Amino acid sequence: MALELTTAGESHGPALVAIVTGLPAGLELAKEAIDADLRRRQQGYGRSPRQKLESDEVEVLAGLRHGRTLGTPLALVVRNRDHANWTWGMSPWRPKGDPGGKGAKAVTLPRPGHADLAGVLKFGHDDVRNALERASARHTAVHVAAGSVAKALLGELGVAVEGRPVEVGGEMGDDGMREATDAARKDRDTLGGVVEVVATGLPPGLGSYAEKSDRLDARLAAALMGIQAVKGVEIGDGFALARRRGTEAHDEIDPGLTRRTNRAGGLEAGMTNGEPLVVRAAMKPLPTLMRPLDSVDLETGESAQALVERSDVQAVEALAVVAEAAVAFELARAALAKLGGDAVEDVLAAHRHYLERISPQWRPR
Repeated sequence: MALELTTAGESHGPALVAIVTGLPAGLELAKEAIDADLRRRQQGYGRSPRQKLESDEVEVLAGLRHGRTLGTPLALVVRNRDHANWTWGMSPWRPKGDPGGKGAKAVTLPRPGHADLAGVLKFGHDDVRNALERASARHTAVHVAAGSVAKALLGELGVAVEGRPVEVGGEMGDDGMREATDAARKDRDTLGGVVEVVATGLPPGLGSYAEKSDRLDARLAAALMGIQAVKGVEIGDGFALARRRGTEAHDEIDPGLTRRTNRAGGLEAGMTNGEPLVVRAAMKPLPTLMRPLDSVDLETGESAQALVERSDVQAVEALAVVAEAAVAFELARAALAKLGGDAVEDVLAAHRHYLERISPQWRPR
């Protein structure tokens, strides 16, 4: 069975839920490690006050016993503490009595740059909240939990995955990124940026060129583009390669089958090549603005300003954690597709056998 992830939940609903299927039995998981990744996602300069309301931690409802996976579907839950303020507005059944708390009033002012307008048109909603709750980046919390599980599996194979912000609002370096954030906050505006994820310890041959759907670069691009606000992905030197000649673009091969450079970012023809995997994602400025852009009131059809709700100034550091999780999950999928195994011991045995088979030619760094 392939490793798969299904999620459910709304931004202000009771909880976010993930079902992970295809995990081998016997994988040791540490709650502390998953919770640490959830905390990393909530941190970062420029985050909104909601991060002080939520204190994310994982609950496991199925698929784990005494810290080890059972080989059955793993059910992960992250509660929304702020739901207490939205009980009426986000009730699954129509409540009786007078509305109370947040979310009781219909939202009719779609935000440019968000799922609001296209979402209500697509699904025939008369309240934008029916679209924006699921489209919110809040549900990336449970993706981070699933990514932490994937990192535990990759760790058994000697693979490490790490994400970091490299640019915010066009500025690089910690001081520049903070200054840009402070300036945007003063102007009641938002920023985007770029994050980088690097994975080390990968053997060559994860992924495939045989079918388009098996290309690891395509899967990674889709996983990262599936994160809210991401508008671009590059692997290795990416778009810069298009501006070079071939003699300056490709990574020459030395004895031991290592590369002199890593312009390809560890991927060639949809497969890992044994070098570190390097992938970057570009995030647009957040569309929830304290100085709202022009929009249209869907109830009256007249010009109006878009919805204003609390928002981060920038969430690039959070994106680095979410992107790390997305890359880890796709790498774990590729590893299990290559190695198989119902139990972790089977996966590790297949991994050792594969490395022994290719070792006469390939030497890891």
